[in-house]
Amino acid sequence: MASLCSCESRSGVTAETECFKADSVYYAKGFEISRFDDWIIVNVRNPWDTLKTLKRYILVERDKPLPDSLPEGEIIRTPVDRAVFYTTVHSSMVAQMGRIDAIKGICEVQYVTDSLILERIADGRIADIGLATAPNTEKIIDLNTELIIASPFENSGYGAAEKIGIPIVEAADYMESHPLGRTEWGRFYGLLFGEGEKADSIFFATSKRYNHLKELAAKSTCRPRVLLERKYGASWIIPAGDSYIGTIHADAGADYIFSNIKGNKNVYLTFESVFDKAHDADIWLFKYFTNNEFTYEVLKDEYLPYSNFKPFKEKNIYICHTTRTGYYDDITLHPDRLLEDLIFIYHPELLPEYTPRFYFPMK
Repeated sequence: MASLCSCESRSGVTAETECFKADSVYYAKGFEISRFDDWIIVNVRNPWDTLKTLKRYILVERDKPLPDSLPEGEIIRTPVDRAVFYTTVHSSMVAQMGRIDAIKGICEVQYVTDSLILERIADGRIADIGLATAPNTEKIIDLNTELIIASPFENSGYGAAEKIGIPIVEAADYMESHPLGRTEWGRFYGLLFGEGEKADSIFFATSKRYNHLKELAAKSTCRPRVLLERKYGASWIIPAGDSYIGTIHADAGADYIFSNIKGNKNVYLTFESVFDKAHDADIWLFKYFTNNEFTYEVLKDEYLPYSNFKPFKEKNIYICHTTRTGYYDDITLHPDRLLEDLIFIYHPELLPEYTPRFYFPMK
C-alpha cells in the first residue's frame, strides 16, 4: 500500500511525492531500497559505522526525463550499459544475470574464470583496467564508462577515479555476516543493470536451496572441528566467527575452531597461536591460486611445522584452487553450491551421490 513520504530535493526544497513501500530485505544488513514514482533510492550503510550512510544512490530510468525534485544522492541512469568492475566477483554476478554486454572493463583479469568473460577479454570486447588499487583511469574514460563498481575499504578512497565524474557504486557485500546477505546484494546490482526481476529470482531460489541444505546438515549429530586457510608471510589470516565464511561452515554442520572471534572481519594470528588452538582439528581446508598443485609434500616443503597438524598426519586436508574451480564466480550469488561442498566433506553420508565443485582431497 502506498504511503506519502517527504524527500529533500537537490535544490534543498522539500517535495511531497508518493513513496511505495520499501522493498523487503531479508538477510543483507548493508543496504535498503525505496521505490518512488519516478526513481528508486538505494541507501548503502557504512559497514564500519552502521548508524551512518556510506552512499545514497538515486536510480532513474534512462528513457525518462530527469525529475526536477530529486533527493540528494549519486544519480545513476538505468539500465547501465557500460560498466567497469574492480573485482571479478561483481563482473561474474552481472554476467550471470544476463548482462555480460554491459561489462566493458575489469581489473586484475588474471583472476577471471568465467569462460564467456575470458573470451571477451581475449578479443578485446572487455578491457583489462589494471590493478584495483591503481586502475587505468584514462582507459576507463576512453571506454565511455557510465558506472564503476568497487569494493570499499575502511579509511580509503578511490584515488584519481573519484575525480573523473563517473559514479562509483560502493559494493560492500563482502562485509555481510551471512552468505545470503551477500547474495541479496545482487538485487541491488540487478536494479542497476535492468535485471531486477532476474536478480530477485536468483536470490529467492538460492535462499530456498541454501536453507534446505542447512536443515539437512543439522540432522547430523557429529560436528567435526575445522581449521581454515594457511599462513602468508608471518601471519595466518583467520575469518572471524561472525563472518559469512564462519557462518557457512557452521551451517554446514562443522565446529569452526575460531568461531569465538567476534565480528565479521579477518584477523591476523601467528602460526604459534593457531597451532596452539587448532593442532588437533579434524579437517583442514584452504584455498590457493598458485600455478603449482598442492600435495602433502608441497605443503610440508612450504612450511615444515604444517606437518604437525592432526589433519596433515591423518591425510584429512581439502584444497580449492580458486582460479580453476570458479569459486569466486559462485560464492556470492550461489553460496548454496559452496554449502553443498562443505556438507559433503563434513557429512558425506548425507550426500552420497554428490560430486564436489570446489574442494577436493589433497593428494
